[in-house]
Amino acid sequence: MSSYDVTIIGAGSVGLPTSFFLAQEKLKVLVIDELPSPGQGQNKSAIGGVRATHSDPAKIQTCQLSLDVFSSWKDRYGDDIHFQRGGYCFPVYREQDESSLKQLLEVQKKFGLNIDWIEAIEIVKLLPGIDPKGLKGGTYSPEDGNLSPMMAANAFYSQAVGSGVTFKFQEKVTAIRKEGSSGINVKTTKGTYVAGKVLNATGAGAREVGKMMGLALPVDPDSHEGGVTEPVKPFFRPLVVDIRAFPGSKNFYFYQEAEGHVVFCLTPEPIIPGTNRDSTSAFLPQTAQRLIRLFPRLRNIRVRRVWRGLYPMTPDGVPIVDQVRDQDGFYVAVGFCGQGLMLGPGIALNLVSLITKGKPLLSEDIFRSFSLYRDFGRPSEALK
Repeated sequence: MSSYDVTIIGAGSVGLPTSFFLAQEKLKVLVIDELPSPGQGQNKSAIGGVRATHSDPAKIQTCQLSLDVFSSWKDRYGDDIHFQRGGYCFPVYREQDESSLKQLLEVQKKFGLNIDWIEAIEIVKLLPGIDPKGLKGGTYSPEDGNLSPMMAANAFYSQAVGSGVTFKFQEKVTAIRKEGSSGINVKTTKGTYVAGKVLNATGAGAREVGKMMGLALPVDPDSHEGGVTEPVKPFFRPLVVDIRAFPGSKNFYFYQEAEGHVVFCLTPEPIIPGTNRDSTSAFLPQTAQRLIRLFPRLRNIRVRRVWRGLYPMTPDGVPIVDQVRDQDGFYVAVGFCGQGLMLGPGIALNLVSLITKGKPLLSEDIFRSFSLYRDFGRPSEALK
């Protein structure tokens, strides 16, 4: 049996950067994934937004770490991941939304987020073509951004391979068993591997792999759909989030990526539970109506394709990132609720510190928000 310091199950938004950063610490790392290549699970369906604009302090500080990694990646490692620091903008048309976002600013600024309320005239300058009728202003966080999820995944993968990480694709994990002091055996459809530590970073498969680790992980996927248009000359930079609810959907968000395509997504209402990834007939008509209502100048743009991806959800909307108690060597990083891409590198840096030093990078009182042993009884108020 091949032996490693750490075995990571899942080559996605968390597993890939964690493998790379562990290898930078001179650990021998194995990554196992049942799919044919890296980033083919939930990462492949991400639309590319990266923001520290959250309400939960742990998410704010984790995504600030991620933004540092993404924004400096090309200079540090040479890979172009199409990162743009265009910011996030939440335009507001309703008094209740203005009140709630202004209250949230206090928490966001307290934890170091560069964000503020700007007036309607500034929103119109940032988003030329937005519907000005009834626009009250909105929040803007200029240090947030966007990137190509697939280019980022390939960049982490290539750098990890170059740093000595071993990848095993098209291997499904079938059993995980601790063998006393000799390590943890991970059995797959093609072999058995032993490591001192094992990380479950399996996204939508968290429950199944969790059972093999003796855990009942409260992670259940639902699905969201996204789409992309033809490229047009760039005319706005922020990722725009319309938090109003309309029949069939909650919030709606879109941005113009580095090559001019407009990428969009919405949160369905009611949610669509399960793992079906087939596109629905309702998504594009709903999206077109919302996009044209908010940005009339986009009425004639053509959509190139749509897709549907999974959101591995926890009961409170916050990820689970922790070391398993009473089972030395087991770690989990699951339930990212559609935010795995933006949280991934920051979570990876905390995991590396947790694995190598016994404590995360974030202060432990803040990192506790991610605890496997927290009370999942109340829904989170975090922005979805």
